[in-house]
Amino acid sequence: MGALTGLKILDFSTLLPGPYATLMLADLGAEVLKISSPTKGDIVANYPPFIEDSRLSANQAWLGRNKKNIFLNLKSEKAIDIVKKLIEEYDIVVEQFRPGVMKRLGLDYETLKKINPRLIYCSLTGYGQTGPMKNNAGHDINYLARSGNMSYSGRKSTGPVLTNMQIADIGVGSLHSVVGILAAVNYRNTTGKGQYIDVAMFDGLIPFHAMEGASFLATGVESKREETRLNGGSMYDFYETKDNRYLSVGSLEPKFWKNFCECIDLQNLIEKTVMPENVSEIKEIIKNRLKEKTLNEWMDIFKGKDVCVEPVLNMREALIEDEQIKAREMVVEVKVPNTDNLKIKQMGSPIKLSECPVNYSEGGYPLGYHTKEVLVEMGYTEKEINELFKDEII
Repeated sequence: MGALTGLKILDFSTLLPGPYATLMLADLGAEVLKISSPTKGDIVANYPPFIEDSRLSANQAWLGRNKKNIFLNLKSEKAIDIVKKLIEEYDIVVEQFRPGVMKRLGLDYETLKKINPRLIYCSLTGYGQTGPMKNNAGHDINYLARSGNMSYSGRKSTGPVLTNMQIADIGVGSLHSVVGILAAVNYRNTTGKGQYIDVAMFDGLIPFHAMEGASFLATGVESKREETRLNGGSMYDFYETKDNRYLSVGSLEPKFWKNFCECIDLQNLIEKTVMPENVSEIKEIIKNRLKEKTLNEWMDIFKGKDVCVEPVLNMREALIEDEQIKAREMVVEVKVPNTDNLKIKQMGSPIKLSECPVNYSEGGYPLGYHTKEVLVEMGYTEKEINELFKDEII
């Protein structure tokens, strides 16, 4: 029994934010049924590489883990009727269309809650359901830019930098959807009432300003690149080593800074602190010192010392070789459906529960795989299913 056994979720989302949110819920035991278009592809689910001898992309095998999925042409009235029947049982909806799309389809919250008043309905979009930008298209880079976070990120010489991490998509969209849904489930357990959840990836990046945002709102003074404690205005930074690798130095507190300076044999810098007045001058001294040895040589020196220094690992070093990741079971082996016990490595769940740990039963199936199975469970006959297929509804 999983922590979320008993929750039944209809997932209309595509790309990454919604599918990762429902993956987290599915890993924890929720029953997730993903609804996809039979004609419009999902660029993330269909993004190569594909697993050998299968019709599965690595992304679909991961994001579809522990889920069922069906094809429905939502432009058809018969497909809408199928969804409305499902809503009697699946009382949580996750959708990621632009505002107004689900209403035009007749699948908006106000319509569906008449069928099931306990319905919890989560809409995940870029800019939310209200405001002048609600219908704007956007991607991670756009939300990071407009939120103001990139105005003091990066280097003075280069400006903002790309991270190749979907910060808004996963760090906001996926996680805030999960938090919102579970909060609504708790409220429903207490009151019996469902509700509507409006999650905007843009909104969630505003608190990412954290201490800098709180300071600005109190003083009106804007942060600038390489002038704050965490954006290059202190010794907290990345440093290149002799073999063109990089170290991350996070020695902010006095005890860590002292230990760091002793390890690199620059004890005279201890009293200058991690954020001296002449930052660029001291940083140049440290850069030159760290260039004298290779990454492994430095890590041998720092080993066992309380310094908050770690190497910048490549993907193989992190996801395959790193002992901490192994110990935390953050890479797991999952069976590929419809194969003779073929298993692939996937990123695991970061949530560790003692009484009901995550169960990785199977990787994701190809999109649309469970269409007939679900319809049969709903009571549709073979003839009716063939007609739906003929009419391109499924």
